[in-house]
Amino acid sequence: MSRRKFVKLDSLSFQNVINEDSELIPLMTPEDEEIINKESVPKVLPILPLRNTVLFPGVVIPITAGRDKSIQLIKEANKGDKIIGVVAQRNEEKEEPTLQDIYTTGVVAQILRVLKMPDGNTTVIIQGKKRFEIDTIIQEKPYLKATVKEALEDKIIGDEKEFEAIIDSIKEQALEVIKENPMLPSEASFAIKNIHSNAFLVNFIAANMDLSVMQKQVILEKDNLKERALLTLKNLNKELQKLKLRNDIQSKTREDLDQQQREYYLHQQLKTIQEELGGASNDQELEEMRKQAKTKKWSKEVGETFEKELNRLKRMNPQAAEYGVQRSYLELLLELPWGIYTEDKFDLKNAQKVLDRDHFGLEKVKERIIEYLAVLKLKGDMKSPIICLYGPPGVGKTSLGKSIAESLGRKYVRMSLGGLRDEAEIRGHRKTYIGAMPGRLIQNLKKAGTSNPVYVLDEIDKLGNSHQGDPSSAMLEVLDPEQNTAFYDNYLEVGYDLSKVLFIATANNLGQIPWALRDRMEIINVTGYTIEEKVEIAKKHLLPKQLKEHGLTSKDIKLGKKQIEFVVEGYTRESGVRGLEKQIAKVVRFAAKSIALEEEYDINLSIEKVEEILGTPRNKDKYESNNVAGVVTGLAWTRVGGDILFIESILSKGKGNLSITGNLGNVMKESATIAMKYIKSNAETFGINSDILDKYDVHIHVPEGATPKDGPSAGITMLTSLVSSYTQRRVKSKLAMTGEITLRGKVLPVGGIKEKILAAKRANIREIILCEDNRKDVLEIKESYLKGLTFHYVSDMKQVIEIALTKQKVKNAKKLI
Repeated sequence: MSRRKFVKLDSLSFQNVINEDSELIPLMTPEDEEIINKESVPKVLPILPLRNTVLFPGVVIPITAGRDKSIQLIKEANKGDKIIGVVAQRNEEKEEPTLQDIYTTGVVAQILRVLKMPDGNTTVIIQGKKRFEIDTIIQEKPYLKATVKEALEDKIIGDEKEFEAIIDSIKEQALEVIKENPMLPSEASFAIKNIHSNAFLVNFIAANMDLSVMQKQVILEKDNLKERALLTLKNLNKELQKLKLRNDIQSKTREDLDQQQREYYLHQQLKTIQEELGGASNDQELEEMRKQAKTKKWSKEVGETFEKELNRLKRMNPQAAEYGVQRSYLELLLELPWGIYTEDKFDLKNAQKVLDRDHFGLEKVKERIIEYLAVLKLKGDMKSPIICLYGPPGVGKTSLGKSIAESLGRKYVRMSLGGLRDEAEIRGHRKTYIGAMPGRLIQNLKKAGTSNPVYVLDEIDKLGNSHQGDPSSAMLEVLDPEQNTAFYDNYLEVGYDLSKVLFIATANNLGQIPWALRDRMEIINVTGYTIEEKVEIAKKHLLPKQLKEHGLTSKDIKLGKKQIEFVVEGYTRESGVRGLEKQIAKVVRFAAKSIALEEEYDINLSIEKVEEILGTPRNKDKYESNNVAGVVTGLAWTRVGGDILFIESILSKGKGNLSITGNLGNVMKESATIAMKYIKSNAETFGINSDILDKYDVHIHVPEGATPKDGPSAGITMLTSLVSSYTQRRVKSKLAMTGEITLRGKVLPVGGIKEKILAAKRANIREIILCEDNRKDVLEIKESYLKGLTFHYVSDMKQVIEIALTKQKVKNAKKLI
């Protein structure tokens, strides 16, 4: 090459087109182009795939070889004629590309220099010569080698004047790009002006534009120089528009910054004027916060954190966005009741009066609160227990928290956890987020103004989880007396002592509470109310409340015990009293309407009048007669309280198969199977002819098939029903039972005894069969509620059959054999 102008070439952008201190790389002259055009392309070429670069004819680029195959190819070519074939790689992630992984159109390149770098890689400076197309791969190891077709000639097809105009536009656009881009040196425009070859100008610009490998490959594969130039011009125009848009945005941003600085100076002047006039400046407000902090009873760690954050706020520009966030954080630290506690009342008799006044029954809960107060009075300090009130809806679990707070003389805080799915609701958000705030625990303590309130965590069994975390896991630290002495809130970022808080959780279903969380709480079962209790609650609490809400007094309407009992038995079916309150409200509304319309009515409502107001009462649970074999009364627990159910069994000629219907769950079906197997193995004991078992099919059904039923407590009822059907013996009158059975005939205890007993009383049952281990559950119930009931405690199925079945056959008994 005769004449050479040297510049540094960046293969991916215009960014470092010229740098006088770097390696000198030549630009092409028309003479150089002529020499290249006369050179022939070898029939066979070693192929060097490039990951993120496309080489163009005439362009000189540095490449770094890191793959073993590439290094070996370069070494052997450098020892020989220094000619290689360079192609772009379709997928740059491919370590060992094959023919399918590379573009077939590439450029013949000459190795100008090989440099060994300190990091062990090899840097090669190559110059593109002519375009070629791969024919076939003849070698894959140790590197690719291929036969190539004849060189692809660059032709100008079309109007040459139009081509010249495109070249001029490319030069103008390239110079404009250099001018608009402050990252490019001004010498780059000198390099563009000194390119005299139109073909090389197009290749040079295309090689240095910020385009993807695929876009550059499309330009390279254009045989028509005019099309290649036009495509280059389009991409160059896009790059210019992007640069202009970026420069406009930067200009506007700079203007905004200038405006912000101007406002800052004005603010400083305003602060000086306020100080001269005697007004409070920002520094004075911060000093007030520091004085307020000295009165706080917080730990040394919190004090140091406050001082550090206050100094940080002092250095901030008041107009900055972070200033408000930082100030809100410091204000929260000052507003929290660090070390502020209300004094507990130790008048145990008064506490008992408050609890009895607000809630009827609930002896266990009241006893536990009085115990807590007694220990607190004697010891002076103790870690607050975590109490979980577990029971059906409407029994007063939530409202009990208010009464406990009043009896202790503490503030009352309630947080509903139903449907909570975001862990940040418990632990808070980090201050770095826009709109960050502390968790609801800390927020409620700030509102309460004390660090030892009665804190009711309502519906803790309704906690959910989502992609935003598991709130029930976050509650583990809150409800552990060993850990909550330094509860960590993400927003607060310092430990807060929750150990003096009396947490009272409420739940309807313990099965939905994670075992780790349940283990941290003291479970107190709040059972359903008896009819007598409901009548007292309605008389003392519900009726006065509804009269007040409807603007009436006790002189406007009177309900006696019989009328209230009629409402309870005829219109409610629940463990709690919410439904009862709704019915009483309906009766009170009748009186309110009569008074408003100036209609006469009897203030002392009769049962007939109550029925007229509320409508026809629902059919109460009725005991069915024992005239049919195989029908036995069982006791069941439901979410709304106890209930009775009937187990029916019937025999039909067949092969001893067992059928079960009534929308039963797996556990209940298994109880039926166990009962059947036990009868077959003990047929003689029960006086059953074994031939009957093989010649008759048996069908067990539990009525109300639309209602799902499950649980093991119907085991002894099913076995009694089957024995009654096989022997055709009459079941004892007005008898009900509940208990689980085993294959050995043992009777196991079950739960929900109080609710089941209440259901038996409603159905006019006189005798109940229970497991011996359930005796303790009956002893916990007041004797007045058990009046008129006889209990039989059993441990074996044979005892159940002896008690439940009479020697007398039923009417129209079937002759089975």
